[in-house]
Amino acid sequence: MNARRLTAIALLALALLAPLWQFALAPPQRLPAWLATAVQLVPLVPGLVLFALHRRTAPFWAGLGALFAFCHGVMEAFGAPAARVPALIETALAVLVVFASSWNGLRNRFARSTDSRSR
Repeated sequence: MNARRLTAIALLALALLAPLWQFALAPPQRLPAWLATAVQLVPLVPGLVLFALHRRTAPFWAGLGALFAFCHGVMEAFGAPAARVPALIETALAVLVVFASSWNGLRNRFARSTDSRSR
């Protein structure tokens, strides 16, 4: 499985976690569940749309949206004990999206620096 496909799958899993979290696992106390789901999905939409359109920039936008999901997951894990499990799952998926979206660039960057040192 290549990094682009892994990024797309992890981003989709992150997007599917949002309604599951807000409607079933740990419903919000102060907002309607549909509004909390919409707010949680907004940063992920550009990456999802670009992956659907097979654009080259999709992994970048997916990684950028996943940074928001990472921040949300960490904040919820520490702030709401009832939502700790879905928050940690969201955090792990966000880290997977960020690393998978960056994998090709990191591999190329360190492959070049290794080649230049061996000369």
